[in-house]
Amino acid sequence: MNINTLKTTFFLAILTVLFVSVGQMLGGRNGATMALIMAGLMNVVAYWFSDKIVLAMYRAKEVKEAEAPELHSIVRGLVMRAHLPMPKVYMMDNPTPNAFATGRNPEHAAVAVTTGIVGLLSREELTGVIGHELSHIKNRDILISTIAATIAGAISYLAHIAQWGLMFGGRRNEEDRNPLGSILTIVMMILAPIAAMLIQMAISRSREYKADEGGASICGNPLALADALKKLQAGVRRIPMEANPSLAHMFIISPLTGGGLLSLFSTHPPIEERIARLEALAIRR
Repeated sequence: MNINTLKTTFFLAILTVLFVSVGQMLGGRNGATMALIMAGLMNVVAYWFSDKIVLAMYRAKEVKEAEAPELHSIVRGLVMRAHLPMPKVYMMDNPTPNAFATGRNPEHAAVAVTTGIVGLLSREELTGVIGHELSHIKNRDILISTIAATIAGAISYLAHIAQWGLMFGGRRNEEDRNPLGSILTIVMMILAPIAAMLIQMAISRSREYKADEGGASICGNPLALADALKKLQAGVRRIPMEANPSLAHMFIISPLTGGGLLSLFSTHPPIEERIARLEALAIRR
């Protein structure tokens, strides 16, 4: 069992425990049973359909070769070099330049790019970006990224359940007379967003370094990817994306802006360090 399989199992177990705990808090034994059923359904959805959920959240639409011939040409050329199956190609109608890959394995993968990135980058730079995303697919770390995004969203949903349960009194039995139930609900409401952030951070920053290196190898031009990262950083600052924080780790560059203390909790390593590594890689080639 590889490390990503272990991570996937771990996160799905966390989701189950969280759902059952909240169900117990709000509905007693019956609530725990219903929550267990819901958690089972969520686990199935997270594994089989999380990629479709993420694509739908960003209104990404699949584009055929006739609709985006140059983009398909880039992807097709790179998958041949990387010895990968051809992924589905999606476009997001969004001016912010960015891209991500999703899917549970290389045979069921998708690459999504924004209209902003297509209009901003040269062919060589876009090739570097697609190479980066294909490296994620080849390394098989897109499943854990997509599941983590789904779970982080589910945790936020649990916080809303806890909030409404507190507002409307939660359980109406004798156990509710103990104030501990209300205290636990409040704690859940506070800790849920923190848990979502920790799940994002559990997606190691090192995977971005590895994908940069792999992408540079696939496209054959580390400097093209370095130049693309420079443009993407400036583009995101100029046109920020309205992105769900729980999905930020999926993009090649974080769609969330902010520095200082916020940068310490970023799921992406510093762009300057990524660029420096790519430039060093180009010198060694």
